[in-house]
Order: sequence, then structure tokens, then C-alpha cells
Amino acid sequence: MTETSNDRDALIDAARDAASRAYAPYSGFHVGAALLLRNGDVVTGANVENASYGLTLCAETAAVAKIANEGWIGELAEVAIVGGRPDGDALLGGAPVNPCGRCRQILNEAAERSKTDILVHCASGDGTAVKTYRLSELLPAAFGPKDLGLID
Repeated sequence: MTETSNDRDALIDAARDAASRAYAPYSGFHVGAALLLRNGDVVTGANVENASYGLTLCAETAAVAKIANEGWIGELAEVAIVGGRPDGDALLGGAPVNPCGRCRQILNEAAERSKTDILVHCASGDGTAVKTYRLSELLPAAFGPKDLGLID
């Protein structure tokens, strides 16, 4: 997809800054997410690993939890995700980092509450490789609040 917004580069920079604060002692893979809200505010999150690996929080989940806790779950407009090693070593061949399946579902909840098919900018750690998707491309036929009759 070639569609981008004017906020893309700033959003990617905010995600990269968030990734610098990740707690990733086990994988060494730092991920940052930046959520653009309708009012122009940006909320960030970083991955938080745990010795019990299943308890690890992804950056996107941490950021969506922040907006939910502030009552802004229906205000999501756009997302950027950046991932890589803090030492700059290229992983994944320098390819953009895509959200995992769980995070796609978490983002879908916020997007449906926001009543929009959000743009998701996925970037490599250094930001040189960027791919932009609509969330519906990343999670086709998603299940969410609309399926439970909670929103139109």
C-alpha cells in the first residue's frame, strides 16, 4: 500500500524513541509503538519482557492500554511500529517490523471503537524501511466489538 499521512515520519520517530525505552533483557529486540489520536496527541508504548515469557507485553498492547486507561480508546487515528536491536544491528534483513497477531487484534479493538480503518506504519529499527498498511489488510475479517453488537 502506498498511502501515507503527513504525520508518518513524526509518528515513526516517536515509535523509535519509545523503543529506546523498551525492557527487553531476554530477546534484546526493542519495539516501540506510537498511536496518533484524532486530536493530534501521540501516545507511545514499548515492549516489556518478563522472565515468564508468556507475560511479556508488546509495545502496541502497552500503548493501547494507555489510551484505554485514559478513556481515549475511541480516538485512535493512526499507528507506527518500529523494532530492532538498540545497537543498530539489522534484524529481519532490515525489513519493517509488523505487529504480531495478538497486537493486530488489540489494535482492531481500538480501531473499531474509533470507527476507522487505521493506517499502520511498520518500520525497521533505523527507519529506512517502511511499509504502510490499512489494519484491515493486516487482519482481514477481524472479530471485534461490531460482531458483539456493541457498535455499528
